[in-house]
Amino acid sequence: MGKEQGKAEEYAEKLSEIAALFEEAEGVADALTNPLYPLEARQKVMAKIAESAGADAILTRFLDLLVEKKRAGILPDIALEMKAMVDREQGISHGSLISAIQLDASLLEKIQATLEKITGTKVILETQVDPSIIGGIIAKVGDLVLDGSIKTQLNGLKESIKGRE
Repeated sequence: MGKEQGKAEEYAEKLSEIAALFEEAEGVADALTNPLYPLEARQKVMAKIAESAGADAILTRFLDLLVEKKRAGILPDIALEMKAMVDREQGISHGSLISAIQLDASLLEKIQATLEKITGTKVILETQVDPSIIGGIIAKVGDLVLDGSIKTQLNGLKESIKGRE
């Protein structure tokens, strides 16, 4: 419905905000999911959360439906999936880049541009430093894994030598 209304991105952002509150604020998850609280009380809590997030009538009804159908506990998962759907629609992929040392900004831009060329999507990279890979990089975007680490190359060489014996 968000796509039909042209509000998919807005809904994804609001769901992410509400999911963050759900996970971080003490007692919110319990207030929305605990069956010991009456349904009306849980719905009022969700309505207040929706109001504070600035949710429109459609999103508010969806959140109310989650409480009514006892599915409020999966709100964080729904928010993640909604964000992923919006990203796919916009041609955005998320990936990770692992290197042995911290990479400078210009090199990161080149790697990102190369990954965008390979995948045909805009790539948002999350970087990590892992000295155990010795050198090189490991890039993962969706199902694509490019492992140019020295550790992997040494392991391959080791297996090659074992195979000859």
